[in-house]
Amino acid sequence: MSLHLYPHHNLSSKGWYLVHELQIQQDEDHMTQMKHAVTGAYGYSGKYIAKRLLDLGHDVITLTNSPDREHPFGDRIKPHPFNFDNPEELTQSLRGVEVLYITYWVRFNHKLFKHTDAVRNTERLFDGAKKAGVERIVHVSISNPSEKSPLEYFRGKARLERSLADTGISHAILRPTVLFGKEDILINNIAWALRRLPVFGVFGTGKYRLQPIYVDDLAALAVEQGGKHDNVTINATGPETFTYRDLVKCIGQSIGKKKPMISIPPSIGYLAAWFLGKCVGDVMITRDEIKGLMSDLLYVDSPPTGTTRLTDWITEHADTLGRTYTSELARRIDRNKGY
Repeated sequence: MSLHLYPHHNLSSKGWYLVHELQIQQDEDHMTQMKHAVTGAYGYSGKYIAKRLLDLGHDVITLTNSPDREHPFGDRIKPHPFNFDNPEELTQSLRGVEVLYITYWVRFNHKLFKHTDAVRNTERLFDGAKKAGVERIVHVSISNPSEKSPLEYFRGKARLERSLADTGISHAILRPTVLFGKEDILINNIAWALRRLPVFGVFGTGKYRLQPIYVDDLAALAVEQGGKHDNVTINATGPETFTYRDLVKCIGQSIGKKKPMISIPPSIGYLAAWFLGKCVGDVMITRDEIKGLMSDLLYVDSPPTGTTRLTDWITEHADTLGRTYTSELARRIDRNKGY
């Protein structure tokens, strides 16, 4: 809110109050008329960001590869194709947008998508946003990115953080660790395995740490940062820290499927996950994801930004968690089914 005292210094107190109220109303009207763009608003984290923006009265569009996917927004969000191969159309889609929220990424390399493609495409988003006059970008990265990382996921995210800074656009970089929510993959599929397997294997000691953040807490942080102007990088973590072994134990206890845990070499664990993945037609986990997990890359030493406790959320959803398997590849292939 802006308040201009000097031009009205001759007004009575009542007149000043009226001017003050008028200025507040003008500022609020401007806020409700802001145009925001969210990548993947029909998907996972993007959906929560879009909902919060709509609840605040903003005009929201989405850039998406899945314009026909089922979603809860009716006609309140206009979809635009990404147009990564048509920079002029991509830029045109972003005309008039004041804040762009980027959740676009891929988890692993596949014949249908690759990390290198995701990096290139995100940089095209940055370029299109700059040409379109976008005032601010809120970009979802990952905890502990490094351009020197041997892991392509973390290396790519670090490059994008640098590329975003190089644009000169006002920006906020959010670095979540693990997201959880009803559309989640990791937490749900751990529960799925606990419901079906006689034992649960953990990679190595299982003492590496995670700080899961609720997806709507991340969305709240993103929307808050969308309304600011300073360049910031924020570790987005939840209020609880688990070792991987304790996380599995917590899930098992909550859903009534506590199973014996055994420590297995990462190579054996990967092969077991590969076999299960073939059974369900998905990639359950990759070698790089195992290495990142065991290297403590999903942990940061900083105060939490989220307030929702995973333990409370699991208890609340214990009856449904893990009843069905959640497939990353199925979501990528079926562009119509909702999350």
